[in-house]
Amino acid sequence: MNPSMRVADVLEFALYVDDLEASQSFYTELLGLPFYSKAEGRHVFLRCGNRMILLFNAEATAVSTGGSTDAPVHGAHGAGHLAFAVRENEIDLWKDHLAENGVEIEREIQFGKSRSIYFRDPSGNSLEIASPSLWGIAEDTLLQSS
Repeated sequence: MNPSMRVADVLEFALYVDDLEASQSFYTELLGLPFYSKAEGRHVFLRCGNRMILLFNAEATAVSTGGSTDAPVHGAHGAGHLAFAVRENEIDLWKDHLAENGVEIEREIQFGKSRSIYFRDPSGNSLEIASPSLWGIAEDTLLQSS
């Protein structure tokens, strides 16, 4: 491989969900992700900063519709994982917000000076809220909330 060749960043992340409507509500209303588009019964696309979160119905994406812009078949079963980045001083606010909305904090873990809170979406996917400092990434890389 050419040593100067490398991917630059993550553009999109997919989670597989059981109920697209419940998942759309959870991610847009509870987590505040802006809605981008949807295909009824197949997927919901959401924006997360400069990235995209793709919520797929696994059974629907396991079958090709045959269109020229149709992605190759894919899908997964079982819980996936996704971590959302926030500033360290916002973690307790998120913890309170989730609890106030009936979302159980499954675990809180201290990693050196950083910590994470873990919870589940309506389909059982494991979600995490943490500061990017957990991975040695500066918090000033986060987009400002609007």
